[in-house]
Amino acid sequence: MTSTIHQKEHNRGLIVGLLGILTAFGPLSIDMYLPSLPHIAEDLNTSLGSVQFSLSAFFIGLASAQLLYGPFTDRVGRKVPLYVGMTIYFISSLVCAFAPNIETLIIARVFQALGSSAGVVVTRAIVSDLYDHREAARIYSVLILIMGAAPILAPLLGGQIAITLGWRYIFIILAAISLICLIGIIFLLTETHVKPDHPNRKILRTYRNILTHRKFLRNTFAGGIVQSGLFAYVTGSSYVFIELFDVPPEHFGYVFGTNAFGLILFSQINGRILKSRNPDQVLKVVFPAVAIIGLIVIIAGFLATELYQIWIPIFFFMSCLGMTFPNTTAEALSEERANSGSASALMGTIQYGLGASISAVMSLFHTDSALPMALVMGATAFIGASVYFFGKKPILNPR
Repeated sequence: MTSTIHQKEHNRGLIVGLLGILTAFGPLSIDMYLPSLPHIAEDLNTSLGSVQFSLSAFFIGLASAQLLYGPFTDRVGRKVPLYVGMTIYFISSLVCAFAPNIETLIIARVFQALGSSAGVVVTRAIVSDLYDHREAARIYSVLILIMGAAPILAPLLGGQIAITLGWRYIFIILAAISLICLIGIIFLLTETHVKPDHPNRKILRTYRNILTHRKFLRNTFAGGIVQSGLFAYVTGSSYVFIELFDVPPEHFGYVFGTNAFGLILFSQINGRILKSRNPDQVLKVVFPAVAIIGLIVIIAGFLATELYQIWIPIFFFMSCLGMTFPNTTAEALSEERANSGSASALMGTIQYGLGASISAVMSLFHTDSALPMALVMGATAFIGASVYFFGKKPILNPR
């Protein structure tokens, strides 16, 4: 009996680990090649701005593709979309690795995003299939532990690969990871989705129905707006740390990774708190905290003359995301179990769409200071908290 229990726990650990890696494909695909952007520009004989557009293209693809996977996974189950997504990701990663010009790289990055979107959507749907909203929030906290390791390890690993083997091997390794995950999906995952009673329900009608649910909208937008501060940080951090505060490129991963560690640490604290509190109770404390920290980040953007003066506020901003993300996700999907795939897709599209917009704004308003990044991060914190607290007013025709 004891051995059976241990075996079940072992299998659960493997499955949660696999789900974490599938969720982390987005961060891996972004952070792993960040240190190589100048090398890619030089090798492909193009501008740094053109290479940075491959990052924006990935964001756009990641946001839009999720709308396709949501109804697909609700109709055919959870495993088939993962087979499709990982196959697309594997092929497009190899195309990236052998891209002869920037145009090919950008197009391949869009398809890479299309593949990785499956992991984002289906993982959340599987968790929603299996757990109630409090336990789901705890599982999301565990997933963040894995997903959060990507911003710590990916820039360091990517930088070393670029130096020793060349930037193209980054995409070869990403292709290998996707192949390993595909094998894991085949042998570890079982189907968790019960086929719907009305399989031919119109896709747009399903999305429209979800958009009438106040709880979904409130948590999706509040969490997504705050999370878009992360996109501002990802877009602006290399310039701020390397160019403004003279962090050597080979040490950039340590600074970047320290802030990601804060996200991981607080996500695990969140998991412990949820043993005695529900996600909404946690969010009522965290959102005011992140709004205050956002204000401090703005002040640091104006006044910081030393690295630590802006590094510390950003660390605590990122740490708060370790508590807003799992709890808003669990709350948003808690009443969408019948269409959890579509709801997960719609949530991802909204949130990554916000992030892509923020990334574009950062590019348009680039200046020789940390202020654009700081202002955007602070604004997202304040607006996200406002949406959470003032979003209780009924919208459209809520439940």
